[in-house]
Parts: sequence; structure tokens; C-alpha cells
Amino acid sequence: MKRVAGLIPMAALVFTVACGQTDAGITTNVKTKFAADETVKAYQVDVDTEDHVVTLSGTVGSFAAKRQAVTLARQTDGVRDVVDNLVINDAVATSGVGIDDRAETQIKEGAGEAKDGIQHGANEVADGAKKVGSAVADGAKKVGSEVADGAKKVGSEVKDAVTDDDPDSDKDGK
Repeated sequence: MKRVAGLIPMAALVFTVACGQTDAGITTNVKTKFAADETVKAYQVDVDTEDHVVTLSGTVGSFAAKRQAVTLARQTDGVRDVVDNLVINDAVATSGVGIDDRAETQIKEGAGEAKDGIQHGANEVADGAKKVGSAVADGAKKVGSEVADGAKKVGSEVKDAVTDDDPDSDKDGK
């Protein structure tokens, strides 16, 4: 009895594999894979199987979805070959705008924002350079004025020492 009980799961497995190898079983397995796959599942793909050759037809939204559908079909047990009659529809159904149009718009918007940012940055750098230049000029004038005043004072003291007729001008007796 135990021997018979052990053969029942084995028979079920053989039956499942055999059913999966029929054209109808292959079609069901391929459609199940499509439904479970995030890339393919949202698209309308017709699957027909004849003599273990799967024919895919219908519309997908991208090259990636087309490639994934063909790959999944080829990886299904019992499939000898896959005929790819899928068409790529790159228009976005809800907006009527093509993917290229959306990308172009986003690129233009990004370029405009980058240009504005660069212009703002350039203006900030120019303003900063003007402030630094002005501060340097003011500092140079102040230092120059102080140097000139100091030179005048030293020059005056040297002149007084050289041209002094009374060497004892401080009246200390010497």
C-alpha cells in the first residue's frame, strides 16, 4: 500500500509535465509567465501554439517588454521555437504624447533650469569679486596713506636733525 501511495505523487508529476507539453498547456504556461512578469504583464500579447512553436502577436509598450516576452516564451518547457510578431507602440496611451516628446520636453526644462542656475552662480561670483576688489582697493588706499604719513613724519624728523642750528634744542646743556 505504501508503494502505491508513493507512486501517486509521481504519477501526478508525470501527468502535469505531460499536460504542460501539449500545445494548450504550453500556451497556458506562457500566458501565466507573462501575467506574473512586471515588464510584460500590462500589455496585450496573444499567444498561439502549434506543434510546440509559440507565436506571439499583439502590441507591447517598449523594446524591453518585447524582448522579455520572447525570452519568457523560449524558457517555457516544451517550446521548440518562438515566432515574434510583436509590435512596439511607443506612444503613451493616456497622454497621446510620444516617449521621445516627453524626454525632449524634460531635457529642455532641465537645460533651462541649469542655465538659470549657472547664470545665478555667475552673478553671485561677480558680485563677490566686486566686493573683494573694493575691499582690497580701500585697504590699499588706507595702507598707502599710512605709509605716506609715516614717511612724511620720518622725513621731517630727519630734516630737523640735519638742519638744526641749535644742537641743544632740548636745553639739557649738551
